[in-house]
Amino acid sequence: MARKPRIYRKGAKDSEYDRYNGKPEQIKRRAQRNKARKKAGCKKGQEAHHVKGKRTGNLTGPVKCISKKKNRSMQPKRGKKK
Repeated sequence: MARKPRIYRKGAKDSEYDRYNGKPEQIKRRAQRNKARKKAGCKKGQEAHHVKGKRTGNLTGPVKCISKKKNRSMQPKRGKKK
């Protein structure tokens, strides 16, 4: 049985990308991220960094601007495996 080709983005109207990013919950999350960046005063090439490391919500807790490279190099703390 042949598989159907997957439609990612390129010019397709009903792509996987559009279905996921068009969901109301994703739109709300994106709006919160944008609001946090605006609140922190981030410029192009910077991201909002959650200072305390708790990311329960995008707008809770203090945020500051740091470069994308530095922000993405930090890994969240995970519990020890037994």
